[in-house]
Amino acid sequence: MPRQNRVTPFGELIATPARGTLMGNRGCLHDDAGRIRRAFVGRRWIVCVLQFKGRRRPLMTPGHYTELFFLDEATALAAGHRPCVECQRERYRLFLQHWLARRPAPARRPPPVDTVDGVLHRERLDERRERATYVEAPSRLPSGVMVAAGDQAYLVQGTALLPWTPAGYAAPRPLIDATLHVLTPRSIVEAIANGYPVDVHPSASR
Repeated sequence: MPRQNRVTPFGELIATPARGTLMGNRGCLHDDAGRIRRAFVGRRWIVCVLQFKGRRRPLMTPGHYTELFFLDEATALAAGHRPCVECQRERYRLFLQHWLARRPAPARRPPPVDTVDGVLHRERLDERRERATYVEAPSRLPSGVMVAAGDQAYLVQGTALLPWTPAGYAAPRPLIDATLHVLTPRSIVEAIANGYPVDVHPSASR
């Protein structure tokens, strides 16, 4: 039976047999029986590579962080995760470079990672600790951002919207003029607009 450790663009955790291309965590979310008991612990939500220095660990070890999996980086960013400083050090540096680019010059010095995590935490959750979004026309958003219409998430990809599924992206649909809810946190959207190259699942290019 699949574990409930696959992350959707909404940041929700679901069980699915479809495999992800990236791993990550947001603290220990499971109990000793491997059941998910909380949505997150703390503000450090990261996305990691599947293999790093030959390390191996049993999934959902009691008392240790919960291994989460993502379809791709676009999904992880939409959920509010950012590249890991350890296993994705160069990726994090690239992310930070673009994340800082639209800030005033005095604020462009690399901040502590806790500062970045604090900003992202405020952007992904509202005062009720529920998912925070804002509305925008998809045509005004860069490729790599995720939006939602109801319960369906879409990847903005050029002049199309690609429906998200746990196994990959479905057939593209034309961009629409109506505003949709933007899932990707605002500062990450700005980083992408400034040139951060988001990795997407191969199904997006079919």
